[in-house]
Amino acid sequence: MEPPFRPRRRFIAGAVCPRCAAMVRLVVDLDTDRRECVACGFSEARPEPPAAAEVPTRVTRASARRSETAAEVVNLIDPSRASSGGED
Repeated sequence: MEPPFRPRRRFIAGAVCPRCAAMVRLVVDLDTDRRECVACGFSEARPEPPAAAEVPTRVTRASARRSETAAEVVNLIDPSRASSGGED
């Protein structure tokens, strides 16, 4: 029987455990985004990165979103008929 799939884990080079201060004993589980110390068993979820603030542009300004554009009629012209000089 094949052993169950083990999540991908990577050691963090130069990292120090906040609980036992052991160096190079922290492992990051890439599937669950948790880090843990293999020496003392310390484990915690990695913090979520802060959301990036929206860059203000002409499109994102509130004043640009409020204006309503009036509807206009558009005439479509067939270029082949326009070049014939109006002869039908």
